[in-house]
Amino acid sequence: MFQLGKTIVSEEIIENDFVCNLNACRGACCIDGDAGAPLEDNETEILVDIYSKVKPFLSEEGVSVIEEKGAFVKGEDGEWETPLVNGNACAYVIFDENKIAKCGIEEAYNQGETNWKKPLSCHLYPVRIKEYTELTAVNYHKWQICDPACALGEQLKMPIYKFVKEALIRKFGADWYQELEEVAQEHLK
Repeated sequence: MFQLGKTIVSEEIIENDFVCNLNACRGACCIDGDAGAPLEDNETEILVDIYSKVKPFLSEEGVSVIEEKGAFVKGEDGEWETPLVNGNACAYVIFDENKIAKCGIEEAYNQGETNWKKPLSCHLYPVRIKEYTELTAVNYHKWQICDPACALGEQLKMPIYKFVKEALIRKFGADWYQELEEVAQEHLK
């Protein structure tokens, strides 16, 4: 671990490679698991505000769950998250013609219907952020379903921190990311 400003960053995001391989995993991170996507407090309001623009992109099941439970729910850990369909798939998930899970929020964004891409936790994945009183932890979340992404990342020589560059800048800013790149270059010498 190393410290950048008010963050503690795991070397694993520098040392490990990762590139999502949707043809191999089929978007399993959106449909497997027992909790929805983690949400920051301000993202709950955004989900409510954009719901009418995102709704046309969602599945009937997703819409039904959101309209029953809300645009977000409190998870078992007491944190905000996206609601789930049948206890596993994110309510915002959609499937393309190849049955690959995608984000309905991101599809609305891609179609110009909203200016919010998707929850930060999804954009950052496989990086997970944990806020503490004084510091924010930046860690690599290993999940077996992402083994194909690790293999593709290794093949393409793409470290995790570069794969999620846009999301890290979204969360911490360009100056922070520049410092991370400098630390990474030094670390890999």
